Amino acid sequence: MKEIFNNFITSGFDFDESQMDIKSRYQMLNAGILLSTIGLIYGIFVNIIKEIEGFIAVEFTLLLFNLILIVLLRKNRKYFDLVVIIMTTQFTFLFLFLIYFAELEAMKHVWLFTYPIILLYFQDSKKGLYWLLFLIFMLMLAPLQNLIEVKYSLYQVTYLSFVLIIVHTIIYFYQVKMDEAKNKILEQQNLLRDFNSKLEDQVLEKTAELRELNESLEGKVQDKIEELIQKDKILTIQSKQAVMGEMISMIAHQWRQPLSTVTLQISNLQLKKLLNKKIESSELDNAFNYISDTIVYLSQTIDDFKTYFHPNKEVVNIEIHELLQKTVNFTLSRVKDREINVHIDKESSIYIKTYINELIQVVLNIINNAIDAHNESKLKNPIINLSVKDEGSDILIYIVDNAGGIKEENLPKIFEPYFSTKGKNGTGLGLYMSQMIIEKQFNGKIKVKVSENFTTFIIRLPKDIS
Repeated sequence: MKEIFNNFITSGFDFDESQMDIKSRYQMLNAGILLSTIGLIYGIFVNIIKEIEGFIAVEFTLLLFNLILIVLLRKNRKYFDLVVIIMTTQFTFLFLFLIYFAELEAMKHVWLFTYPIILLYFQDSKKGLYWLLFLIFMLMLAPLQNLIEVKYSLYQVTYLSFVLIIVHTIIYFYQVKMDEAKNKILEQQNLLRDFNSKLEDQVLEKTAELRELNESLEGKVQDKIEELIQKDKILTIQSKQAVMGEMISMIAHQWRQPLSTVTLQISNLQLKKLLNKKIESSELDNAFNYISDTIVYLSQTIDDFKTYFHPNKEVVNIEIHELLQKTVNFTLSRVKDREINVHIDKESSIYIKTYINELIQVVLNIINNAIDAHNESKLKNPIINLSVKDEGSDILIYIVDNAGGIKEENLPKIFEPYFSTKGKNGTGLGLYMSQMIIEKQFNGKIKVKVSENFTTFIIRLPKDIS
């Protein structure tokens, strides 16, 4: 209902913010026609009841005029000024008609005081003054002319004219103040619009600068990322080379005793043959069996090392204690020399899907560090203990040694690249690469705890890396 009314008083036209004044005039004009129409219909019914035929014809004619004006206002905006003139003329002569023909006791002259309001919204100030002067002139003329008998005296029309001028003056100054306020609002709106325009330009300018800065930063960040990637590649290569050197050293050390024994067995057989001593069949079988077992052992060692250095990186399902045993096997020659007791606790089988070689590298780095620490501390009963704890989707690998612990001032630095407590014998890459592998490739965590003479490395890994 509200929408229908709003559509009626604006004649169905749309107005933007710059057309608020004309929109207001449309609203008042339509409202005036609507109220005038209601008043005319009411007057027609009253005059019919009172049998005042003279007014009925006039009011009916004005009613038809109102209907025509309503149609014109909706047909085209160009008819607006014409409708304004017709409405002003209609009200002007209606009020004059009331003075010239109405009875004084009917009090219809009070409608005159709405005339300044009509002029306020229908005409501009200059034209409104002309219409007011014309109305006052015709009022003053009413009791002086002899053509029509007027019920109002000169004093009465003068009094009405005086009050009408006062009302018009008040409304005029009200209109002036309203225009000043409206102009001030329009001025502020223009200033705000200019400010918004400048602000938009500044925002666009700053956005362009920010975009340029972002592009520059992206380029710098990309360069830094590439630099870090290259650095990580170099560190990885260096770490692999260091591990490879340690592996080769362990292979040589691990093979030295079996090869020496095989050489000794062969030399004994050759010596007996040169001395023409009888070689018992059982002795020969034992020698051949030993040599055969040694060759199998060396072959197994080759397979273990070949698996470690295999370049293919794939997820493999393996029992974790078996993987730890493979790692320990790489260090057997070192732990035997130092008589270090390496023990793997196993309560139950735990299978994981992981990158075998990378995990071996991490555990091997930690075990080798523990062996080096034992070599320096020379403690009695050296121990390295490995255990695994099942925690649902993750596992925890504990690697504990009793080699004297890590100095407190070194704890914050042990995972930094190139930091080593071994002097020239250490690269400082083992624990750094171990942390990189655990966190970046396994999405896990590695940390260290020290208590008295014990050092405990704790590795948290997901059971399924895939």
